[in-house]
Amino acid sequence: MIVEERYEERLPVALSRKLADIAQLVKLRLSMLVVFSAVIAFLLASTAGAIDWSRLLMLVIGGFLVTGSANGFNQVIEKHADGLMKRTHNRPLPTGRMSSLEVISLCIIMGISGVLILGFFTTPLTAYFGAASLVLYSFVYTPLKRKGPIAVYVGAIPGAMPPLLGWVAATGSYGLLPGLLFAVQFIWQFPHFWAIAWVAHSDYAKAGYHLLPLRSGRNRNSALFILVSTIMLVPVSLLPIYYGLGGIASYVVTLAMSLMLLAQAIRLVRSCESSHARQLMFGSFVYLPVIQLVLMIDKLV
Repeated sequence: MIVEERYEERLPVALSRKLADIAQLVKLRLSMLVVFSAVIAFLLASTAGAIDWSRLLMLVIGGFLVTGSANGFNQVIEKHADGLMKRTHNRPLPTGRMSSLEVISLCIIMGISGVLILGFFTTPLTAYFGAASLVLYSFVYTPLKRKGPIAVYVGAIPGAMPPLLGWVAATGSYGLLPGLLFAVQFIWQFPHFWAIAWVAHSDYAKAGYHLLPLRSGRNRNSALFILVSTIMLVPVSLLPIYYGLGGIASYVVTLAMSLMLLAQAIRLVRSCESSHARQLMFGSFVYLPVIQLVLMIDKLV
């Protein structure tokens, strides 16, 4: 009787730990940010007062499963490298809390389920984009990280897919406006990811990753690449508003956020200090959801 009670007490603890490992495996917060971008695009594409909430729910579920699958496959491929880096050594695979077979099985189920949900309950085009994003991220971008800086350029493609997923889930088609949303998220990833790569450069080097713009590492030339990408972001981020996706509030907020990032990038060029790269990194984390939210609010009001 005592043994049974102790077993019952341990069961919820084991389940809680397993769920925590799965959340870490699918990179829960990152996956939610991806889904958030898709949801915003879905709402922007929907006719006012005619939002298909059931389709939106399927987009959230399918999009989350596809993203989680991609993140899981990423960790299977990078299992050894993750074990060498401080920021990732406690993930479920390097620590042995989950086996590669267990993760691969889970990722296959999530990936197939997510694509099918997108295809059957939103639009077939959404499923195509979702599947392409999964393949590019897991099996092209992830192996390329071993090759050097080229990986960032390739990884920016699946990283910019969420607005396309959201738009085509709502409309079944794509064109200029979703293309512009894609362009904003594509360009944004360069200052965003390169700032992360600057801060984590030493840790990445332990695993043989060189993900800054130049293999020479943290120097003024790499900082100039970051600055140029941030300069490009300023006009590109305003294009969706110019073509009618937002009003004066969107224009003011987007311009202000873009100039904030630009000021942070200029500061990094001048100092080449990791503290300033960290400021740019956090600024980029805030940038995307803020400008997306203001676009949605502009549409609603």
